[in-house]
Amino acid sequence: MAGIVLEKGKTIYSYGQPMTALHLITNGRVDVSYPGGSYPLGKGDVIGICEICSEIHLLSYTTLEDTTILTYPLTSLDSLNDILQKHPDVARLFLLSCFRQINILLNRSSISELNCSELYRTLIDDISTYKSLCDRYRIPARSLEHFDELNAFLGDDSPDIWLNGYYMGLNHILASDNYRIMVQEADLPIGMLRKGSLDFRRTYQSLEEQFHYLQQIGGFYFRESGNDLFDFYTSLYYKLGQDNEDSKVVYDRIQRMLSKAGDLSFIDQNLFTSRAQSFQSSLSLMGSADSADSGSSDDSEILGRLAGSLNTILEYAGPDLDTVASFRQHVHAYKLLSDRSSQDQEVTLLRRQLTEEFYLLYSLLFTQTLEQPDIPMPVRMFLYFGYVDEELAGLKNAVILYRLAEAMTDHSTAGVYTFYDWLMAIFRGQKSPSRNEFDQDYSDYIHKQKVGGNITDAELRALENNAMAKVNYELKNMFPQVNKITFGRITTFCPLFCADDVLKDLESSYVTVSRVSQILEEIRLVDYTAFYRESLDMAHLDVMGKETIHLEYLPDIVLMPNVGIRGVMWQEIEGKRRNSPGRMVFSIFHLEDLKTTFTHLTGEFRWELCKRVQGNRWNDVSVRSMTSEYFDYIQFYRKNHDLSTEAKEKIKSSLQRAKNSFKEMFVRDYMIWVLFEGAGSPRLNKVARQIMFTYCPFPEEICSTLAQNPIYSELLDRRKIKMAQGLHHLDVLTRKLQNSNIPIPETVEQERYYISGAKK
Repeated sequence: MAGIVLEKGKTIYSYGQPMTALHLITNGRVDVSYPGGSYPLGKGDVIGICEICSEIHLLSYTTLEDTTILTYPLTSLDSLNDILQKHPDVARLFLLSCFRQINILLNRSSISELNCSELYRTLIDDISTYKSLCDRYRIPARSLEHFDELNAFLGDDSPDIWLNGYYMGLNHILASDNYRIMVQEADLPIGMLRKGSLDFRRTYQSLEEQFHYLQQIGGFYFRESGNDLFDFYTSLYYKLGQDNEDSKVVYDRIQRMLSKAGDLSFIDQNLFTSRAQSFQSSLSLMGSADSADSGSSDDSEILGRLAGSLNTILEYAGPDLDTVASFRQHVHAYKLLSDRSSQDQEVTLLRRQLTEEFYLLYSLLFTQTLEQPDIPMPVRMFLYFGYVDEELAGLKNAVILYRLAEAMTDHSTAGVYTFYDWLMAIFRGQKSPSRNEFDQDYSDYIHKQKVGGNITDAELRALENNAMAKVNYELKNMFPQVNKITFGRITTFCPLFCADDVLKDLESSYVTVSRVSQILEEIRLVDYTAFYRESLDMAHLDVMGKETIHLEYLPDIVLMPNVGIRGVMWQEIEGKRRNSPGRMVFSIFHLEDLKTTFTHLTGEFRWELCKRVQGNRWNDVSVRSMTSEYFDYIQFYRKNHDLSTEAKEKIKSSLQRAKNSFKEMFVRDYMIWVLFEGAGSPRLNKVARQIMFTYCPFPEEICSTLAQNPIYSELLDRRKIKMAQGLHHLDVLTRKLQNSNIPIPETVEQERYYISGAKK
């Protein structure tokens, strides 16, 4: 087959043109554009392979250099199947190119979805700050046209997360020596291409929706009419003048808009350039062109201290020369990559090598800190944030990390730990290592090793109290797994702190003790019994006997050294002790809304704790519990006469989105319960609301507010009866103790709060 040579800059196809052929690139490069971005194709890639189930081209293709292509007419999918069955090597190339392009679009969609949420929050914050400043100086605030029509981005039709790993796995098989069984099996290649084309189209549609949403947000910042946030802020800056105490706040917001907008495809760049030049001219007239970055000299001093950070870290790590030399080499190779999130085999291998060496290095550095308490700042930054190099992190980010590490203190008394502090707590015996994947705690594990003949009695006794062995158990079982999960983008995960991963201002995404405490308190103000456990009053056993009480155990919060988007409800209890704090894990820089994530984890915590307490009967409705009643509700919702047809259809749809996970269904309902119903906005159906009201009750203050809504009347009446019974029992107990001249334990008053939800 003779190749066709296309000159540089040639448009091969544009959006909307009919699909008539596929083209294999044998030499050269082609740019593929979609709404909001583009990606390159090179030798071995196939033009149009991801669009075979579409009658028209969704993408546009333009040559980046002189390019040679081989053409395969596409009259029907049957004709394509004939080509695939007759030419296995061609089938392999078609599949490899298809899966690679799908992975590119899936990654872009994930990042774009995050950008939608982040820009929406930024927009809301900018508007709020603008109105606040106008109120402060009694300046009439202007309003954005059509802003009331904008909602938070939901992304209900986003592609499934697992698809990325699925297509990567197929790519690995096709790239290996075992690919022939896939391409020679009749109908398998065409089936995979058809599925790939459908998944590609769905991802494309998701990106298209995200791009239109971003364009909508961009329009609130820069519009032809000039009635936009950029004009709001520049006008406010001119009115306040450069010497006003709030001028820097306004100026910083303007500069952020200017620095961000120039790189955003969804903003009209001609309009942006014109507006930016106009503002700079106005600044010159005001004589304030040099009025920025008063702390630049301090920044320069910090960057001087951080010069050669990688060397400082590796020198401190000690004499493990193999790990040190290999890690240094791989870090330098990683810095040179143009696309660190590439799915190419070489880049994937490099990320895997860096990941393995990172964890070895973390263990070495932790051990060194026990022996050398004078810890260099780059080492602290590595332990807290995964920082390894000032250039890889970005100079601005490096300065921020330095300042955060410099101010870092141990907040373990507040139940919030950096991962380094968490390991120190285990080393000191203040915390036990987490259970492993087989649900074995440290003690179970070493005894299992003894039973299996892997260690002797003497070694068992030595390991029982070996602090470093416990730390290593945590480093092996918890750290790699949870660090990757909290990062969120599993297929491109690399634990090194990299500027590419900083998709949000570091200081605003930094998880502080105050933020955790505030959010935890906000959740407890709605679900006040979330972290209570049934127990005996062991401190007053002689007085209380077998009288059950409820004690609160707030969860331990562990912050992973990464910039991530997910939280993990790691363990509902410590080891096997039911009356112990659960464990929740976040990235130390959390890019998503922290309260939403925290609420999600609290829902998971409630589900897992109930399962733990109920044991094998967690879903047995004859033993009433939160999990058994919810399980019964979802399992038999079709036969439930308390549910309307509309409610049943909604459950069916939600169950499909939750991939038939009853736990995920519960967590979603729990989030609605806390975030909406707790604020007086009914969203749940009658049955789900009754379960939540029974097992996740609101405090007295919220119940008093809900009393005005008739849909809660029956539930509130039941609550009053149950509460009266519980309080009566405590009154009887109190009188009994008083008559015996026995001091009333404090736990009795705590139990009153648990029953009533009303503090004194």
